[in-house]
Amino acid sequence: MTEPNVNPEQPGARDADRLGPRPLARPAVDPAQAAVFGRPQGVDGAFDKLYTPQQANGVNLAPPAPESLAEAFRRPPGAEGVLLERPREATGEPKQADPPLWNSTSDPWRDPGAGAVLAGPAMPAEDEEKPTKRPPGALLSLPEVLFGRRVQPKALALLGVVALLIGAAGGFVGWWVGDTGTELTGSATIAEAEAAKERPAGSVAEIAKRVAPAVVSLEVFKPGAESGEQGSGVMIDPQGYILTNEHVIASAAADPGVKVTAIFVDGTRTEAKLVGADQKTDLAVVKVNVTNPTVLQIGKSADLQVGDTVMAIGSPLALQNSVTAGIVSALNRPITAGGDSGAPPVTYEAIQTDAAINHGNSGGALVDSTGALVGINSSIRSSSADGGSIGIGFAIPSDYAIKIAKSLIKDGKVRHADIGINASSTVAGSSTMGAQVKNVAPGGPAANAGIKEGDVITKIGSRLVRDSAELTVAVRAHDVGEVVPVSLARDGASFVVDVTLASD
Repeated sequence: MTEPNVNPEQPGARDADRLGPRPLARPAVDPAQAAVFGRPQGVDGAFDKLYTPQQANGVNLAPPAPESLAEAFRRPPGAEGVLLERPREATGEPKQADPPLWNSTSDPWRDPGAGAVLAGPAMPAEDEEKPTKRPPGALLSLPEVLFGRRVQPKALALLGVVALLIGAAGGFVGWWVGDTGTELTGSATIAEAEAAKERPAGSVAEIAKRVAPAVVSLEVFKPGAESGEQGSGVMIDPQGYILTNEHVIASAAADPGVKVTAIFVDGTRTEAKLVGADQKTDLAVVKVNVTNPTVLQIGKSADLQVGDTVMAIGSPLALQNSVTAGIVSALNRPITAGGDSGAPPVTYEAIQTDAAINHGNSGGALVDSTGALVGINSSIRSSSADGGSIGIGFAIPSDYAIKIAKSLIKDGKVRHADIGINASSTVAGSSTMGAQVKNVAPGGPAANAGIKEGDVITKIGSRLVRDSAELTVAVRAHDVGEVVPVSLARDGASFVVDVTLASD
């Protein structure tokens, strides 16, 4: 295909092949905006001539100077048309010397603007004449200074006596006013006891002083853990055996890596080794390696009576060696406490007391008015969410606790008497109160004695059974292999069977 014959030098030869520029987009202008931002009327270009130079005889005159510069550099008023004085350097006239800042009599190093001047030299020059010393004149006496020469010595002495009397009277009045004070202030007469406070034998203070060294605090924690458990313990043997609750050292019994530390009243800390623990009775024994420890005297809990004075000693809420006092509120109280960490409930026969017991008192001592151990503090009843004391605390009797402790120290475990049944308390409104048999273990002591499901056990030996908790504590009060009479109620009839207790 051949191209058209076009002469490139001919004007407009290629303009026909080119596109023209796009038309400018000129939006409409708001008249109000144009009046505000548009050019002034009569101004066509982008800039307006703010000043048009004046001409005189064809010469452009300079614009007037700004007012600020004119005010600074113009002639002073009244000097218009007069030539200014030429500087002295131009005329060759000598320059007048400035007056000296100081003369020969002033200090040449002194600041002329200072308000003070230095004194003359301490020692006069050798060539200066020393001033002649003026002879001293006659000295005036005190009467002459005060009263001139018109007062006689007797009158002056009398005046001194009168001044002394006036001063004494003023001092007495000031003392009386200061001592009397207002109606709300004054001197107080406080009666102080001359003799020391008496702490006779058997007082709470005397018992606490004797018993506190035998009660220790127990810390149960795993190395590296941020927190642990805390309870109390009682030193029951000079060889270092400490009796406490099983729930205090439960984590140490389950995990050999958990450490138990005993803290004595003097602050001594030592490691305690687990000897044995019994979950069913909530009792345990640990041992420390100490020399000549203070051992608590063991009393007889069977001799207690309701109303006897008792004291609870332990470390409630980590407050070591705290002492509270109260009385025995009840005896032989069957208590079932919930087990820790999923363990089965614990049932034991307890001493009820109103001596304040809180968390951390567990494993501590309950002592009588002689300072002898009568119980191991174990649990409380509480109506608040934080489980604080409301005056209902329970302790395991010392007679039973020491029996369990001896078995743990000897064998490391405890064998409990068992009847071989599961029972529950009879419902309210039943004709017979007791523990109703739910099931009987085949071949067990109850089955061999002829006890059947549905029977209601009302007595074990000589002890009444009113609920399932009393059944448990009544059975455990006997030894393994012992034959005990059991009273039953079946179909409205009552009879007694002999049961040979087995071991659990």
